[in-house]
Amino acid sequence: MLRIARVLPLVLALLAWGAPSVAAGSPHFVGACTKTQDGNSVTVHCKEAGLGNEDQINVTISATALCINNGGKHPRAVNKADLSQTSDEPVQNGKSDYTETLTATFQPDCSPPMTVQFTNVTVTDNTNGITVDP
Repeated sequence: MLRIARVLPLVLALLAWGAPSVAAGSPHFVGACTKTQDGNSVTVHCKEAGLGNEDQINVTISATALCINNGGKHPRAVNKADLSQTSDEPVQNGKSDYTETLTATFQPDCSPPMTVQFTNVTVTDNTNGITVDP
């Protein structure tokens, strides 16, 4: 009986020490984020889990859009746009499933036969400090 009285406080202390890490969650992207392009827009779809008891997360989608000529070259430095969009995404049951679209505009226009190409696309969960390249 004396042995249980000595061990029980130690066990309880270890359980209390480990409890905060369980409640905090373990934020991570589920599978690969997908990106699809339609003309001068790129749409990114991501799923995150392990978000604990958060009500929402703050997410930034960023990319570089290039106007490419029909020879596959980027003809002018002015036909380049750095895009970024930040939004708050809802969390339900420790998960978030979101879709965001970035649209590039150019001066001068990137009109056919030139096309828009997106590079350096990244998704950052600012709340939890995690980033992925879809």
